[in-house]
Amino acid sequence: MYDIIGDIHGHATPLKQLLTKMGYQQQGGVWQHSTRTVIFLGDFVDRGPEQLEVVQIAKSMVEANQALAVMGNHEFNAVAWATEHPEGPDGYLRKHSDKNRDQHQAFLAQVSEGSETHRELIKWFKTLPLYLELDGLRVVHACWHSKQINVLQSYLDDRNSIKPNAWPALALKEGAGYEALEVVLKGLEIELPDGATFQDKNNHTRSGIRTAWWRLDATTYKEVAMVPSSEVSKMPDTDIPVNTLPGYASDKPVFIGHYWLRDDPSPLNPYVACLDYSIAGDEGGKLCAYRWDGEKTLAKENFCWVERSV
Repeated sequence: MYDIIGDIHGHATPLKQLLTKMGYQQQGGVWQHSTRTVIFLGDFVDRGPEQLEVVQIAKSMVEANQALAVMGNHEFNAVAWATEHPEGPDGYLRKHSDKNRDQHQAFLAQVSEGSETHRELIKWFKTLPLYLELDGLRVVHACWHSKQINVLQSYLDDRNSIKPNAWPALALKEGAGYEALEVVLKGLEIELPDGATFQDKNNHTRSGIRTAWWRLDATTYKEVAMVPSSEVSKMPDTDIPVNTLPGYASDKPVFIGHYWLRDDPSPLNPYVACLDYSIAGDEGGKLCAYRWDGEKTLAKENFCWVERSV
């Protein structure tokens, strides 16, 4: 059975505490369990103080068949940052702007940008699949969107990892592949109607909203909008166009990360669980796992976590 672990963001100490709490032990330098396997939801890096150790723990477990892992948007960005743009040696698939460097600088410093260690980790990140379709469950970093996953198929190999020649098409901001990847790794965003806007957490004016796509009975912009609580009243209480939201087949549970939740861990609905509970938050947070034993509907009591205080 599987223990699915959410976004870690460079916090190796809570990761080791969580593995210990769930009965894993280090043997031969690899964390392992006699009867269970970990599934990592990506976002190993950026923000935290122990990024290299986090990746080393996860990588060693995957290579020893003690874990599976999917790619998070931060691993994708790390590869794009380190990969030259095909049209010229001076550019990269992720622009080396001050903003992008600031977001990624902690990782670059901890692995020594351009070092053999850095190159080794980037090589491993490239092997991570975008999603897992397993017997009894599904795993993806941000959004299970069947239509967009189908779009991505021509860019992926038989392990659902990005083909070497497909990186430019998925990293550069144009085309169906880029749009599909954005949904799968960052979540579904939609434009508000009739010129509606809101202020995001950084006080920037926005006209598009990230959606709580797992709210299966929701029909309006207000019901699915993931915006600051002070901005909810600005959301149109009108119906979203038909077929905008992906829905979910509910034939087996799906596990996601990415969304920086703060409340007590519990299923988002009977079939969807988010395991990102803000371990890297400024005010502390939780590193969270779900202990899946084959159930078709999810249970609150199967969540397991450790706290990180500031």
